[in-house]
Amino acid sequence: MTQILSPGSKIGIVGGGQLGRMLALAAAPLGFKIHIYTPDPNSPAAQVVSNVTIGEYDDIEAVGAFAASVDVVTYEFENIPAQSAIAAAVSAPVYPPIEALDTAQDRLTEKNYIHETAGVPVAPFHPVNNEFDAKRALKILDGKCVIKTRRMGYDGKGQVIAATEAEAMEGYKSLGSVPCIAEKFIPFDREVSVICARNTNGDLAAYPLIENEHRNHILYRSVCPAENDSGQAQTLALKILDALDYVGVLAVEFFQLADGSFLVNEIAPRVHNSGHWTQDAGCTSQFEMHIRAIAGWPLGDPYPKYKTEMINLLGGEASQWVDLSKDPAVKVHLYGKSDSRPGRKMGHYNRILPN
Repeated sequence: MTQILSPGSKIGIVGGGQLGRMLALAAAPLGFKIHIYTPDPNSPAAQVVSNVTIGEYDDIEAVGAFAASVDVVTYEFENIPAQSAIAAAVSAPVYPPIEALDTAQDRLTEKNYIHETAGVPVAPFHPVNNEFDAKRALKILDGKCVIKTRRMGYDGKGQVIAATEAEAMEGYKSLGSVPCIAEKFIPFDREVSVICARNTNGDLAAYPLIENEHRNHILYRSVCPAENDSGQAQTLALKILDALDYVGVLAVEFFQLADGSFLVNEIAPRVHNSGHWTQDAGCTSQFEMHIRAIAGWPLGDPYPKYKTEMINLLGGEASQWVDLSKDPAVKVHLYGKSDSRPGRKMGHYNRILPN
């Protein structure tokens, strides 16, 4: 048995966005004290806790001092500088582990790890480091591919689709000629995801299959439980958890093909947008599940009592809160962001659906 954190222990969260906010809100009923590290004093997470350190993510000394003030460190996004994560680990356990963070930060490393180490299928891929690689990848990947930057891409940013040599070369240049990966364009039946967790004692939990709908490369709607859930995707996701010796919540995004099989699109070593429905579905929320996992507590209940949909509120859509809150089947979650921009996630709502 590993050490179990008692109520009153201090959990440090690197990142002040909405995921940090919801993690902090989930930790409070369990009796934990939350300390946020963020460069923004008015960030969503900083608004709901009393202990905040303001600092840049690449300030190794400041991150190290922050870690020394808490009992465990976690993070709400995966683009933390590696040296900062290492500095934090000198003073406190860091979960999910640094190896998982390092794997997820680089799409090529991630694909190699999932395919070769975890033994889980992914779309065919090829590294792209110059225009010649882009042309070659197009041929290797059967004439149509998605070229993505290896680092820092999200919500459709940092990627282009190419079906000709000219598009491949121009697409690579449009991404800044930085190290990239080309992935075979996959015609899929649907996009799905699995939210799963592993605690410090190695116990595992997986939520039912989630069906996702994207608009303009941004997640619009998630529904759980998804129809025709065979359990195969959960089995694959848990293989990745074990291969990484993971602690915390992990999201695995899949393409489901016409024959019912799954290919991993990407992983996120953190709580995830497609798991927000867990807050109101009658199960343990992904946020509480993550806190339980990193604190060494028993994992909670991943099985929803209600079929639930989550819909993101982007930009000015958050102003719908008055009308949405009139529906007794709806729970509105707003993030406290003052700057509303088109495409920016300002909140979400969960709706209980008829069984």
